[in-house]
Amino acid sequence: MDIKAIAAQYEQYVIEMRRHFHAHPEVSGQEVETSKRVKEELDKMGIAWRPCGGNGVLATIQGAKPGKTILLRGDMDGLAVQEETGAEYASQNPGVMHACGHDCHTAMMLTAAQILKDMKEDLCGTVKLAYQPAEEIATGAKAMIADGAMEGVDACFGIHVWADVEAGKVSVEAGPRMASADQFIIKVQGKGSHGAAPHQGIDAAVTVSAMVNNLQSIVAREIDPAQPAVLTVGKMGAGSRWNVVAEYGFLEGTTRCFDLGVQAQFEEAIERVAKTTAESYRAQAEVEYIKLVVPTINDAHISAIAENAARKIMGPDAPVLSEKTSGGEDFAFFMQKAPGAIALLGIKNEACGAIWPQHSGHFCVDESALINGAMLYVQTAMDFNAE
Repeated sequence: MDIKAIAAQYEQYVIEMRRHFHAHPEVSGQEVETSKRVKEELDKMGIAWRPCGGNGVLATIQGAKPGKTILLRGDMDGLAVQEETGAEYASQNPGVMHACGHDCHTAMMLTAAQILKDMKEDLCGTVKLAYQPAEEIATGAKAMIADGAMEGVDACFGIHVWADVEAGKVSVEAGPRMASADQFIIKVQGKGSHGAAPHQGIDAAVTVSAMVNNLQSIVAREIDPAQPAVLTVGKMGAGSRWNVVAEYGFLEGTTRCFDLGVQAQFEEAIERVAKTTAESYRAQAEVEYIKLVVPTINDAHISAIAENAARKIMGPDAPVLSEKTSGGEDFAFFMQKAPGAIALLGIKNEACGAIWPQHSGHFCVDESALINGAMLYVQTAMDFNAE
């Protein structure tokens, strides 16, 4: 059967679904209505599903021929962003928006389910479709894995719509694609005193100020310069009153890298620098380092299959190179369980105003690209399972 001919029947469906989810976004961990609609659509298709990982949904399509098992992933959660697009299908939930494109992913996955169902006679093996919650807080993938989503899975594949890639193009090259994303929280305890008598206190404000500068030396002087790495202090504070030596202070920040060794190095170095800096100012520091996601590194074999699939359905010039990004992606946890790849699907198109970056209140997409995403899910699954 011709995948393009079958997909043509669902070009309007993928847009309608995307607009429905866009108008009704739900933040991470609260995807109740989104999950309910996904289940309703799968029921209409006659596709088996089960709840998985809280609000997640795991659907299964069994092909008519023997073969392997691949898991496809599409995330469902929105962001705490106020929408500014003015679209007729704009968010109806104030302060919440699908500003990262997860509405597109859910719609493409439902459309892929439709196409796969229609092509069951040609499908080898099994396709699992993971409609994943809580990607933005990096807990959804782990929850679905703990609930058995990856049992019996030989490979996994995900798609993320991407504002830096032109519509009609896709980036799915092998190697590092997205960074680790960790959070650190440093609490500093000093000793309060009158601002006129600083010698009687231990100044937490001075301590955290020095700590910001000293932490920057980790990337500058401890990380191999051949390894991209970022350390950002995004939030800090100290003190309670203008004429009191600050007794308490804090820092919060993030690290990003593309190597597991560097990720481990960050954790050790931040604790060491924070505590020794505090000691040098006679204060004390408590460090909490939270590993949110590991680096997303595309498997060479799965990337090659997906790239070839893109050529089949989007044309020989569809694959393009796109620079890796320091953004994090919890799809990496699925890839720890089986070889996998994530594709960056282009949705940029100046003609329709799709020029804004992800997480912007103005973010929008070229919806004509979404059927390509649905077909890419399907073609990659069919090609892998048939090997």
